[in-house]
Amino acid sequence: MSRAVPLRRSLLVRLLVTSVLIALCSVAATAWLAVQTTTRAIQEEQGQVLAEDMDILSRLSGYAATHSDWSGVAGTLRTISRRTGRRIALTTGDRTPFADSAARGTSLPPRAAATIDPLRTDTYTEPGAQRSGVDPRAVGPYRLPATERLLVAKLATVRQLCFARNGVRTRTDRMPSGRTVLTDEDGSADSGYVPTECADGLLNTPTPTERKALDALSALTRTCLDRHQVLLGRPVALSLAATGGATPAPYLFEKRGVDRNGALARTANACVDEARRRQLAPYVAPVAQLFLGTGDRPVPRFDMSTANKAKVFGVAGLVLALTVAVTALVATRLVRPLRALTQAARQPPERHVRVPVTTQDETGILALAFNELTERRERMEAQRKAMVSDIAHELRTPLTNIRGWLEVARDGLVEPDPELLSSLHEEAVVLQRVIDDLQDLAAADAGTLRLHREEVRADELLEQVAAAHRVGAEAAGVRLVTEVAGTPWLDADPVRMRQALGNLVSNATRHTPAGGTVTLRAHDDDLHVVFQVADTGGGIAPGDLASVFDRFWRAEKSRSRRTGGSGLGLAIVRQLVAAHDGTVSVTSEVGTGTVFTLRLPRARTPASPASGSGEREAPCSR
Repeated sequence: MSRAVPLRRSLLVRLLVTSVLIALCSVAATAWLAVQTTTRAIQEEQGQVLAEDMDILSRLSGYAATHSDWSGVAGTLRTISRRTGRRIALTTGDRTPFADSAARGTSLPPRAAATIDPLRTDTYTEPGAQRSGVDPRAVGPYRLPATERLLVAKLATVRQLCFARNGVRTRTDRMPSGRTVLTDEDGSADSGYVPTECADGLLNTPTPTERKALDALSALTRTCLDRHQVLLGRPVALSLAATGGATPAPYLFEKRGVDRNGALARTANACVDEARRRQLAPYVAPVAQLFLGTGDRPVPRFDMSTANKAKVFGVAGLVLALTVAVTALVATRLVRPLRALTQAARQPPERHVRVPVTTQDETGILALAFNELTERRERMEAQRKAMVSDIAHELRTPLTNIRGWLEVARDGLVEPDPELLSSLHEEAVVLQRVIDDLQDLAAADAGTLRLHREEVRADELLEQVAAAHRVGAEAAGVRLVTEVAGTPWLDADPVRMRQALGNLVSNATRHTPAGGTVTLRAHDDDLHVVFQVADTGGGIAPGDLASVFDRFWRAEKSRSRRTGGSGLGLAIVRQLVAAHDGTVSVTSEVGTGTVFTLRLPRARTPASPASGSGEREAPCSR
């Protein structure tokens, strides 16, 4: 009794589960891709906004460093706003606007984007960053007039040419104060190395304007140091700019220095910074708060609204529903013919049930293959029954004759004379031949037929076969001829090959009338040795050529086993040739004759006298 397929092993269920998993993976992958793409776009937009913010802050800080108030910033602010498309507002510390690109009365963002203070924030030295310290553009009293600027530029050119003559490559840069300085080719500050020829001391000497500003800075620094009661053991260096990079030689004032890492040194540096801010304060704009249209937004994140979530889940559910429906429909159509095949396969073998072919896909191909298998099984069953009947008939006739004569002799009705014994011996020989043929076929079918291969000359093989059958052929009035082209060699079992060729010669002799000819030919065609056995008999009908090598087949059903053979000779020929990895074929023309052709692998090298006597035993492989 058949049992139902478990639900978890059902093809329909497995297809449904697979489709659902694929749909889920597709939806998840699509959602993940959308999230990643959106987040990346937002991050890129955020980076662009931050870059714009820093550019706005740098430009407004530069304005504050070069102007003593904000009275003229409105034009600059509107220009920046039009270029960036951003709202820009400047307010005092108490959020009182004094410049705004938006309409009057527009509310400010909740928080300021930055504080503009050129005396404490440097947005110039490193683009896109804010550093603590005085903005280098805040030069105040250090700004050189045109005459001094031209003089310093000439001195810098002379120094640069002198450096070039001594193999030092430099370039000239102009500081915000208007002073020209020398820098390395990569733009870094001068390393301090000066060739002896170039050390004239003119370039780095402060100009009158710079000396006046440094005197004022020294006085402010002394006041701070006196307030903190700091006495220095050596002079303290004062530079022309707040940054320690591109500056001329320090300006010294009379105070005694201390260890640069000690507490007094830190106090001295703090006094210098305080004095510089006090000196520059009248020349820079007051501290202001900068408000930007996007400056107060938090870091963008991918946040899906409730409506968008509902849309995503709705689309995902619809995709799943459609996937399940389509998969169920397709799976049902796939399973229906499979169930028909299963039902047909469970029928008893003798019914030979066919299944209808309703599709052109893999299932339809499977149904066609099943029907072909059923037809082959039906033909094999018919052949099996016919073979059993033929074997019984072939064995019954000689056994009946032997039994009958023995019973008559036992009852004393005839004398066991030589003629009777000869007849019984002939019947026993016929019986033995049928049994031997059946044994050879059974061994070939089972793959146990042993072959003793050796290198054989085709011409010698044909001569041996012709010599063995020449007497019988002459007795039948048939001429036996051999024709060999060259000296072809083959790798074969000579005994089995003589058996195969002998069966073909015997069959040709029986079917050739007196006065006819049976010809044995041999030649090679590069890879094979070709044998042909041709006769001038009556030929085989075209409809019977496909059955020539079937077991117990006879061209003339009226022939007896004595005149027509047992019907196993050609079947044995096919098996023996196949065991040698060869092929056999037949062509025939009614009234003209029949030609059997055998193709066998040729030997790689001719046999030597030493190797010709050796034998190699190999099993029959089919």
